[in-house]
Amino acid sequence: MNVNTLILGAGAAGMMAAAHAGTEVLVVDHARAAGEKIRISGGGRCNFTNLHTDPARFLSRNPHFAKSALSRYTPRDFVALVDAHGIAHHEKTLGQLFCDGSAKQIVAMLRTEMDRAGARLWLQTEVGDIAHDGAAFRVDLVREGRPVTVTARHLILATGGKSIPKMGATDLSYRIAAQFGLPLVAPRPGLVPLTFTDDRFAALAGTALPTRASANGTAFAEATLFTHRGLSGPAILQASSYWTEGGTLTLDLAPGTALGDALVTAKRDAARKTLTTVLSYHLPTKLVQYLATHASDDWPSGWQTAPLATLPDAALRDLGAALHHWHLIPSGTEGYRTAEVTLGGIDTAGLNSRTMAAKHLPTLYAIGEAVDVTGWLGGYNFQWAWASGWAAGQAIAAAH
Repeated sequence: MNVNTLILGAGAAGMMAAAHAGTEVLVVDHARAAGEKIRISGGGRCNFTNLHTDPARFLSRNPHFAKSALSRYTPRDFVALVDAHGIAHHEKTLGQLFCDGSAKQIVAMLRTEMDRAGARLWLQTEVGDIAHDGAAFRVDLVREGRPVTVTARHLILATGGKSIPKMGATDLSYRIAAQFGLPLVAPRPGLVPLTFTDDRFAALAGTALPTRASANGTAFAEATLFTHRGLSGPAILQASSYWTEGGTLTLDLAPGTALGDALVTAKRDAARKTLTTVLSYHLPTKLVQYLATHASDDWPSGWQTAPLATLPDAALRDLGAALHHWHLIPSGTEGYRTAEVTLGGIDTAGLNSRTMAAKHLPTLYAIGEAVDVTGWLGGYNFQWAWASGWAAGQAIAAAH
């Protein structure tokens, strides 16, 4: 069977590319349905883009690589497509756009766009050997148990990264990229909960509060959730992409509040109250109780049960500063099992930023999560999928 373009992966990027790559397009995927990660995203409502998309909110060995695609296919472009399909949506917070109804509407929209373009979709199809004879790719497939060989002028790698293996995630794109000489940036889990070898936060499991979490100089002011295994919540997921093994995570437990000043003021107005009582006005009681029994050695001696009147102002300010800069060293992450994305992947050094094609083999393309471009939490990674898929599709259509 001959096609102009074979796309491996029927996820967000693959379907987007299929809708724009012109004629004679075939998309294959080993899953039973297309767009499964779209379907489960955003609690089933799909956080399909972010209005504040900016290249600075993406991680990559080359921070400039994403600029071309993101500037040529913007959140406004995707919102226009969503609106054209009559899909109601809303901004939840921080520029995050969600469907009012179901994420399945986004999958259906992409399928409709693929159908309009004449693209074919083969599901439950496994990829075997791939070769290139100088003019075209020869790809051995097994479709519903039957071997099929497809010859394609263009091949797009859109099978994503290794995150959420229970959804069928594999390293297929990395293996094919390596076969054809594309370098890789070592992949690792991103947007993932952080863990500790002990059960230090077990008593706090389920407790959440607004924080400012920072790692390697990058901070995020969102919620943190304590779990039996460690830390989660938006602030932690964001910081996890910047955290590296053995590194320090710093939590500000009361961002926007000068705790030291507040404690000194409380000492004047309620001198007989204990410090833990006053802190409970600013932090969850369970957390205050935890801190009272697991206090750092450099915090004021006996602060846990002492009346405010007995503590010097300097000690109160020191404690406030410590609570704004709680230093923790996680032992690791929850791994790909719960990671929302994969950091690293196909090195952008081997790709053309305008077309997403391999520089040394311009009929081979890599898009979406397979590439070393990873966005923040909140719709950024979907926008990269749309933009990179569109860029590859446009390049192929123009060359056909």
